[in-house]
Amino acid sequence: MSAQAENLPKDSKKSNAKSANVKKITMKVAPDPSLRVAEARLVPHQALLEAEPFSILGGDRLPPIITTSVKPDKKTCFGPRGGAIMGTDGPLWICDTGHHRLLGWKKTPTDDTTPADWVIGQKDFYSEGRNGKVDVSAFSVNVPTGICACGEGMAVADAWNHRILIWKTLPEDNNVPADIVLGQNDFLSNEANHGKDHAAANSMHWPYGVAWIDDHLFVADAENRRVLIWKGMPTQNGQDADVVLGQINFKNRDENAGNDPSAMSMRWPHGIAMWHGHLCVSDAGNNRIMIWKGIPDKNGIDCDYVLGQNNTDLVDHNQSLYWPRAYTLNMPYALATVNDWLIVADTASSRILGWHIEDLATGAEARALSGQANFHDKGDNRWLPPCADSFCWPYGLQTMGDTIVIADSGNNRVSLWKLAVQ
Repeated sequence: MSAQAENLPKDSKKSNAKSANVKKITMKVAPDPSLRVAEARLVPHQALLEAEPFSILGGDRLPPIITTSVKPDKKTCFGPRGGAIMGTDGPLWICDTGHHRLLGWKKTPTDDTTPADWVIGQKDFYSEGRNGKVDVSAFSVNVPTGICACGEGMAVADAWNHRILIWKTLPEDNNVPADIVLGQNDFLSNEANHGKDHAAANSMHWPYGVAWIDDHLFVADAENRRVLIWKGMPTQNGQDADVVLGQINFKNRDENAGNDPSAMSMRWPHGIAMWHGHLCVSDAGNNRIMIWKGIPDKNGIDCDYVLGQNNTDLVDHNQSLYWPRAYTLNMPYALATVNDWLIVADTASSRILGWHIEDLATGAEARALSGQANFHDKGDNRWLPPCADSFCWPYGLQTMGDTIVIADSGNNRVSLWKLAVQ
């Protein structure tokens, strides 16, 4: 395989920055995986997505059973973690995470394996390596993950450079430099938390998610266990965030704020979306979705609801059950919304879930499902060879109209679907 092992992002890898003293939580699960609830197969669900995606990028619709090379070119992806359609007809930009680059298409592709038109982060379509194997710059990336439309341009979570890159207008060429950087004071720096053992309003450590919603910029600053909010479009490099969620101040960075899990704390925030006026954050490490009424304007505000758990102090994946349910989650990394629906990538169960706004309440059951036969099943590609309608660790979601972009990371592809729900 051309992509070297060290180029594949692993969340367990330690940063050079000192780790904060954190209060660890213990996960547990029912010990007997043979325990199944037969009635769960009879729980009705709506199909969330159409039968198959209308376009698959980076990989084959029916991938070969034998693992093949993932050499970088105009048609391949390696562990992509994000993608976003920037306008009604495009362009489409994706984070080709394992190849440390962004790939862009002028128009939203309608055919499988459509070659990309642009690349950012590498000298050409056939090169790879962190920051293009040269010094960090305004167009280099190191494990890019989250991506979104941002004003008239776009924003990218350049996770292992510990920064957010913002283009004021959408790039329309190779290696267009970003205009603004957050998390660092300039485009030449890339230390976690500026090399310090504490966080700040202008620093980051592994920011995995980014969203531009209602004239606010949101960043899931994962290893600092928090979400940062800017009120309005940032205008200068290294600009301080205005609000922090998950911590009581900008300096703290402990897991679950150094205490037991609560309605305020976070363990591994990643996805961000707005659902009928409610701010939603996927707290993957606590196996839950946190939901606030509106956008909080003060630090450390408690969320109002959680999905995936029955209350705010519980965190076990699948609520300590081996087999999932309609109301459980296992490392949910991504969120998106469309009309009345909150769509969640239940990543470790390799499935996509949909909640309807009428059901909003702590511990509510999902109504819609794709990727598994029923709410009781799990398994990468349903524990079968991958096919067009299966998933293996979906990491990124984004909607545009009735289309959803899914970064199907474990299958080394990004798939474009029509939604079946209205």
